[in-house]
Amino acid sequence: MGNQSSVTEFLILGFSEFPELQLPLFTLFSLLYLMALLGNLLIICIVCTDQHLQIPMYFFLVNLSMIDICSLTSIIPKLLAILITNNNHISFSGCFLQMYFYFVFLGAEFSLLTGMAYDRYVAICNPLRYTIIMHKRFCALLAAVSWLTGVFETLPHTIVLSQFSFCNCNIINHFYCEITALKKLSCTDTSVILIMTFVGGIFSALTPLLLTLTSYVFIISTILKIRSREGKSKAFSTCSSHLTVIILAYGTVVGVYMKPGSWNSENPNKLPTAMYIITLPLLNPLIYSLRSKELKLALKKAVLRKKTFCIL
Repeated sequence: MGNQSSVTEFLILGFSEFPELQLPLFTLFSLLYLMALLGNLLIICIVCTDQHLQIPMYFFLVNLSMIDICSLTSIIPKLLAILITNNNHISFSGCFLQMYFYFVFLGAEFSLLTGMAYDRYVAICNPLRYTIIMHKRFCALLAAVSWLTGVFETLPHTIVLSQFSFCNCNIINHFYCEITALKKLSCTDTSVILIMTFVGGIFSALTPLLLTLTSYVFIISTILKIRSREGKSKAFSTCSSHLTVIILAYGTVVGVYMKPGSWNSENPNKLPTAMYIITLPLLNPLIYSLRSKELKLALKKAVLRKKTFCIL
């Protein structure tokens, strides 16, 4: 390929190194994608229709489910099309839009999880003022800031990288337009985008993590001061679901992206990355529905209403 102006499309390799696994992988990813979509849509519908769940924690959970649906849909449909049709072409603008939107939702998720940590901090450490602090407008503001953080943090990276020259090859050795794979194709000096990625990582991942950890330091300190075992158990149960999601989210990111050589490897860990992208949105509704008594009760009510309607 010549310079950037001559690159009109990219070729996404996907899992072409496993030609015999194209159909099994398509089946697996399709099932996981549908399960994740249905699980998150169910959470949204239950919370929006049950008056008892109109509280900040479930408001944030609805936003988390929306982010999970959007992040999945930015990646998986194109991957499924590649697996089933072998048509691995993607336009230049389509590639950068895919990369942009995925990182928008990833950044929004980390910011939202920080907002959810603050909600749990207020609920446990300052319960008497909870309804005063976590009022509807403040919760809406936290959610809006989370979405806007993802939108504006990712925009400079996308604009700068889209202006690079791609003169070596237009074949992306990944299953989506991943930023590291795109940088390897460029013959432009990538030091600027490397600095931007490092700074962006501090703001989009490290800062939310530090704020979340700070919230949990105060939460754990408050829980340990509770004398009764029942009180401690009840207090911990209110944040156990969120804590589990936090561990999974940051743990898998570190495992996939932060291990030595992952950024410079010629053979990226595509399958672990794919499982990370799909399974985390799938597990989020399961974790909250299994650990939340209110949500389980609302699900039971919805099932009973459906049975009653069917009988009538």
